[in-house]
Amino acid sequence: MGILLVTGHGHSSCFRNATRVQPMRNHGRAAKLLRAAFDAAVAAADPRRCLPPFLPAPPSGKTVVVGAGKAAASMAGAVEEHWPGELSGVVVTPYRHGAPTSRIKVVDASHPVPDSAGVAAAQQIMKRVLNLSPNDLVLCLISGGGSALLTLPAPGIQLEEKQTIARALLRCGASIRDFNCVRKHLSTIKGGRLAEAAAPAKVVTLLISDVPGDDPSIVASGPTIPDPTTTANALAVLEKYGVVISPGVRAFLHTPNAESPKPGAACFEKNEIHLIATAQDGLDAAAGVARKHDVTPFILSNALEGEARDVALIHAAIAKQISRHDQPVASPCLLLSGGETSVTVRGSGRGGRNTEFLLALAIALDGDPEIHAIACDTDGIDGVGNNAGAIIGPDTLLRARALGRNAKADLAENNAFAFFEALGDLVFTGPTLTNVNDFRAILHVPIVIDLL
Repeated sequence: MGILLVTGHGHSSCFRNATRVQPMRNHGRAAKLLRAAFDAAVAAADPRRCLPPFLPAPPSGKTVVVGAGKAAASMAGAVEEHWPGELSGVVVTPYRHGAPTSRIKVVDASHPVPDSAGVAAAQQIMKRVLNLSPNDLVLCLISGGGSALLTLPAPGIQLEEKQTIARALLRCGASIRDFNCVRKHLSTIKGGRLAEAAAPAKVVTLLISDVPGDDPSIVASGPTIPDPTTTANALAVLEKYGVVISPGVRAFLHTPNAESPKPGAACFEKNEIHLIATAQDGLDAAAGVARKHDVTPFILSNALEGEARDVALIHAAIAKQISRHDQPVASPCLLLSGGETSVTVRGSGRGGRNTEFLLALAIALDGDPEIHAIACDTDGIDGVGNNAGAIIGPDTLLRARALGRNAKADLAENNAFAFFEALGDLVFTGPTLTNVNDFRAILHVPIVIDLL
């Protein structure tokens, strides 16, 4: 596939095999390239592709498979397909994220707010790893979303209390690092406690990371990973975001039982941790798509955090710098970034951090004729919507005004979902059964031309 550019702002023409047309005629071509880049990022994190090389040798004893996350069922299926010996186990995944398995049980539960099904699944998982021998192996399959799914409240803590805290932290836009710090200290399975229960068996953890920086202790709140955070850290997070907690929760967080296993604990001595897919893998795959179309990829970062609308302003500034000065990279180019933004909900809209990013980006770009963008969650679900994200082009604001929509008013109400739904510009994939977090791509081309 080739695209030819009509030069502008001093840009050079470098797309091949095309004929000239008027500006803004072929946004569909740009949208296809952006969608191809996103699809490549998702495919790079497909467990069927990335998991098999990391499988350990079978033990002399038995193999127990446990796990949690949006990719848990697809990871379990990949294990079953490639495991040479006997195995059994149970994993928990969000509703509608199941995949066929024959030997590993898949349990569905709620995400992002935990429910009783998640509690029951966590109880089953803990039961599976108890009373194992040093000759046994626990294969732990962890991916993003596991924190909500793997819910086993600490003694004296009620599920309803954890649900209330989860909703409060979600609403105030808490970072995943802060959120999971609290989760670890109100749990009997997170923060390394699953590995503690499995000892003396060897635990091999295979991780698909959805967190900025790929810290294994943060992914799904690190059920098999040593926890460097403390109860004091958890209390500080709750205070930072003004989250009201019950006297019982506060009292528990001041007890030694709330502390998690730390680095250096004996239960972690034989264990292995393998990151099998990350946001960087997805960005690299998307960069490959750009190169195939004679577009220069430029990866900004795989670990961006912050308010979605603020991150959008930074991306818009970089895109405008390209328009004016061909810096930091010359057009045609594809700016790529990953990580996890957040949304502090102030309005009555459905939100979604990727759609909010795009709405803020469209407002900041104000119809720049050279810029198109996509932002999607690689798990296929953006916030509480049923969409992965959305896509914008130079005509986004113009089309919205024709429909009577006020972009700035929708942004103020966290109503980006409704904004893009009205335009028909939402991206739908359904659950992808993997998760390497947010994917953002901004395509900068002077003028897109018909392909031959």
